[in-house]
Amino acid sequence: MITIKKVTSKKDLKAFITFPFSLYNDSKYWIPPIISQEIKTFDTKENPIFKDAEATLFLAYRNTKIVGRIAAIINWLEVKDQNVKKMRFGWFDFIDDIEVSKALLNEVYAIGKQYNLEYTEGPVGFSNLDKVGVMTSGFNEVGNMVAWYNHEYYYKHYINHGFITEKKYEENRFPFTNVKPELFFKLQEMIKKRYQLTALKFTKTEEVMPYADKMFDLFNKTYNDLASFVKITEIQKEYFKKKFLSFINPEYIKFVVDKNNELVAFAIVMPRFAETLQDIKGKLFPVGFLKVLKAKKHSKDVMFYLIGVDKDYQNKGVHAIIFNEYYNMFTEKGIKTCYRTAELSDNDAIRKIWKNMDPEVYVTRETLRKTL
Repeated sequence: MITIKKVTSKKDLKAFITFPFSLYNDSKYWIPPIISQEIKTFDTKENPIFKDAEATLFLAYRNTKIVGRIAAIINWLEVKDQNVKKMRFGWFDFIDDIEVSKALLNEVYAIGKQYNLEYTEGPVGFSNLDKVGVMTSGFNEVGNMVAWYNHEYYYKHYINHGFITEKKYEENRFPFTNVKPELFFKLQEMIKKRYQLTALKFTKTEEVMPYADKMFDLFNKTYNDLASFVKITEIQKEYFKKKFLSFINPEYIKFVVDKNNELVAFAIVMPRFAETLQDIKGKLFPVGFLKVLKAKKHSKDVMFYLIGVDKDYQNKGVHAIIFNEYYNMFTEKGIKTCYRTAELSDNDAIRKIWKNMDPEVYVTRETLRKTL
């Protein structure tokens, strides 16, 4: 018999967050999250998203053993401001038992119906900076810290429960040797002169901060037309600065500004911490943070986390300036492989930017929906 329990205590939350550690105990590909960060994600006092959203967490038990979890999420900015009557869900993990996944999803349906929402979609997080999508291929590839990994049977459960595909995503990678500087070196010099643009270099995180708010503003402006986009609010900006910037080498952040020092493009690259996160098993202390710091400095694999160009400068070659900056630095650091986070499969603009790197799709994902 399956019993569903609402998470109401710190002990429950710890159990919710650590359940995947047992589910993927034997996996060579799953990447553990940092437990302390996951706890903060669901801390209503710590995470400002809860000023505009709510989440109800559930655990599934068979007898006394946890066999599944799910987060039922409503983003009120999406529901009220955009009039998108969507019930979100994420952090959805379960053993290969159809009754377990069904019981957890029923809790999501019930909340959605309570608020007269029209459909549910998942797996997704609170916003566009959260993890997204259930894997549909690439199960024998090592995951990464900014994406969910899942067993192959997950997708079959969604279909069995009557979900249909909502959006498709791809994760790409390419060896750094694929990058041909002659394709962008001369172009970026010409673009700089034509539009009076300057590439900014950083060596300290403090140097990034004066531009961070502008970056989030440009992110909102750049990604506004994409499906399911929910803007980052002013109070969320401060939270994301603390959450992400500490994991990013300042020299891996690239900004392009115009003659008035206004931001027209940005890119954020992160070291790929996959093997280190597997090693520390979700714990920064007592020595995990030292291993993360080492990986931050010496990782030979990197992940392009975000890239955005102001709409007034799109299709004008501005990305060549960013590529040139990264090429010089990656060459110096001996970078081997470049990865990209999940991108919508129908995002033709982003594919055009990367086509000359001859990337390969190594993971595919989907979010799925069901009418309530």
